[in-house]
Order: sequence, then C-alpha cells, then structure tokens
Amino acid sequence: MNLPFITDQSFKSIDYTKNNLTRAEYDNCTFKNCNFSNTYLSGITFLECEFIDCNFSSVKLGETAFKEVVFNDCKLLGAPFNECNSFLLAMTFNNCQLNLSSFYNLTLKNTQFNNCKLEKTDFSKTNLQNSAFNNCDLHLTVFENTNIEKVDFRTSYNYSISPSNNKIKGAKFSKSEIFGLLKDYKIIIE
Repeated sequence: MNLPFITDQSFKSIDYTKNNLTRAEYDNCTFKNCNFSNTYLSGITFLECEFIDCNFSSVKLGETAFKEVVFNDCKLLGAPFNECNSFLLAMTFNNCQLNLSSFYNLTLKNTQFNNCKLEKTDFSKTNLQNSAFNNCDLHLTVFENTNIEKVDFRTSYNYSISPSNNKIKGAKFSKSEIFGLLKDYKIIIE
C-alpha cells in the first residue's frame, strides 16, 4: 500500500493528541510547536523534515522513518528511536531533551547532538562512529558494546563510558571529564 505524499508543507501549533497525523510520506515539511506526545507515528516517513519546539514525549515510533530529519528545541522524553525503520536513518538534534530515550542497536554514524540533555538515554550496541556530542549532559547515559570510534565528547559532561566495553579508538574527550572513562577501574586520582 502506497502512502500519500505530502511535500513542502508547514504545520504549526497542531495538537496531534486530539487529531492523529495523517499516515503519509512527508518530504521537506516543517512542524512547529506541535504536540505528538503519546501519539502513534508508526509507519510514517519523514524525509528532510524539520521539527521545531515539538513535544514527542512517549511517542510510538514503530517503523517510523526519519531520513535527514532535524529536531530543534524538541522534547523527546522516552522516545523509542530503536523501534524506527533503520533504513537511511539520519537525524540531527539541537537543544533537545532526550532523557530516557532509546537508540539501542541503531546505526547513527555522523549524528550531531548539540546542546542536548541525554540523561539515562540508551546507546547500547549503537554505532555512533564519527558523531559528535557538543555540550551535552550525558548523566547516566548507557554506552554498552557501543561503537564510539572517532566520536567527539570534548565539550560534553557527566558521562561514564567503559573503554573495555565499547569500541573507543579515536574518540575525543576533554581532560576535565576524563574521570568518566575511569570509573569502572575504581582507581584513585588526585
């Protein structure tokens, strides 16, 4: 079944908790100040779309496709990105709240996380090669069997990453946050 194709549209201040977003392929669309909390976006495709000041808390994302999508100033608490369609998955996050979200087992190479809160977010088994976490709070974020090769963490903070449980070659860290790499070793640094 082919989905309807919606292109170059702007959607502003719509509460999708009352009226569901039409199941379609959205290309080059902008969503501003929309509420998607607790809604079903399953099976919808977003291609080169931008979301600004939107609420996606506890959204349902089964087989949702995000291809070259930008999230600006969005609230994405508990978003299960691990349920998305992984084919050509590509997203950028700017000034977003991503606490308790899951990116489990996804390929997210070259992904930008800028000024985001990622507390208790799950990146287990995720491939984040060449990504960047710029000024992000990573308190209790899970990196387990994660590929963080060449990932830039230099301006981020509150992370705890085990070098023995992750692929870490070429990753960049700041001296002030180096303790986040050594917690597992229970060593004393003075």
